[in-house]
Amino acid sequence: MPEEEQYHTYKIKSYVNASHAMRWKDGEGKEHNHTWEITCEIHSLNDHMIIFNDLENTIKDILNSFAGKFLNQLPYFKEINPTVENVTIWLFNLISPALREEQAKLIRIEVSESPTRAYCISVRDDE
Repeated sequence: MPEEEQYHTYKIKSYVNASHAMRWKDGEGKEHNHTWEITCEIHSLNDHMIIFNDLENTIKDILNSFAGKFLNQLPYFKEINPTVENVTIWLFNLISPALREEQAKLIRIEVSESPTRAYCISVRDDE
């Protein structure tokens, strides 16, 4: 039986409290809070070891920028509906370049607004 090639990743789970209100055709819904769970799966560029604290601090700095805020009032969500899908895209676009500076690649992000719903983005890791 041939040996399987191993693929190693890091996984960091973070939590942040922030509120949002859905926008509908006939107006905006009621503002409500979530404890957002953000799980980032990360692959080291060049297969070198990464210090967890560096990754966690990079992600934490980004998440702290909107902790306790009403997402609808942030510039990105002025025109974009702050759905879990759009929040995931927004976070992916913020976290991915920041992790590259740490010689890491964000290959998957999962954002949950409740224990029963999440939205995920995965990218191929051909590096």
